[in-house]
Amino acid sequence: MQAPRARVARRPVHGVLLLDKPLGGSSNQVLQKAKWLLRAEKAGHTGTLDPLASGVLPLCFGAATKFSQIHLDADKCYEATLALGVTTSTGDAEGDVLQRRAVRLTADAVATVVRQFTGPISQVPPMHSALKKDGKALYEYARAGIEVERAPRAVTIHALEVLDLRLDAAQPAIDIRVSCSKGTYIRTLGEDLGEALGCGAHLSALRRVATGNFSAAHCVTLADLESMDEAQRLACLLPVDALLDGFARVTLDSDNAGRFLSGLRRRGDWPDCTQLAVYGPASVGDQGALLGSAHSVAGELIPTRLLSPVEVSQCAEQYRAQPESVVH
Repeated sequence: MQAPRARVARRPVHGVLLLDKPLGGSSNQVLQKAKWLLRAEKAGHTGTLDPLASGVLPLCFGAATKFSQIHLDADKCYEATLALGVTTSTGDAEGDVLQRRAVRLTADAVATVVRQFTGPISQVPPMHSALKKDGKALYEYARAGIEVERAPRAVTIHALEVLDLRLDAAQPAIDIRVSCSKGTYIRTLGEDLGEALGCGAHLSALRRVATGNFSAAHCVTLADLESMDEAQRLACLLPVDALLDGFARVTLDSDNAGRFLSGLRRRGDWPDCTQLAVYGPASVGDQGALLGSAHSVAGELIPTRLLSPVEVSQCAEQYRAQPESVVH
């Protein structure tokens, strides 16, 4: 029997951990492990990866959880392997084999089909997904042997590149890189590509290499995190405003910062803007504390998501105390 995990004293931790999720295990299991290692009070992720998928999984701690939706909505980039000639019940290697077909393809034929899947496309979400129907995840219906109707969804494939072709191998396969909009199901893309190629296919490997402005090159693994001491783990965290990359910056004086932080709109000469990162006044050698996000209309600064005064203070204290990042 496995010994019970030792209880740890939780503490406020704020920031973003770029984790390279390993194969096996759910995104939530990985999140809970990282949360335990950091002794964090509050944590969440920015969209799940399947157990058979690895790669970029941004984890949000403390105040960063308020902005996790931004990266739920971000474009993603994946590298995947499609096993040709075999379809499965789940669209990936975990499912039961449904059909085997001969693979008689040329590189030119593959290139022609791939071009058809670039740009706006329509997908029917897979039954083995976390999408909900009447308050219940589709995979729960699938496990019970129930097929439910799913409406097609519009997604965009920004780029679809063939990295490698192994058409004459014992198990023919294609390696692809996909840059896509949020909500794209790579398993479904693989199945649809297989049908268009006339031989069927399922996903045998999947790795997310980027989400928004975060890439796998900047990630830390769970094994690395476990080998670090507490200070090194904290140094792996990006500041909360890493989630606001691309937001225009607004800095308020102390009087307006206090009012903004209490939820009041402020008047100024700001042009209309939908995405603003709002900071308090900067001290010497300091860029100012993040107060939250906002949008501006007709010269009015309107709060969108706010940190609490306690979170602002804790973030400042945490970043002053931690050494230079060991990851970035």
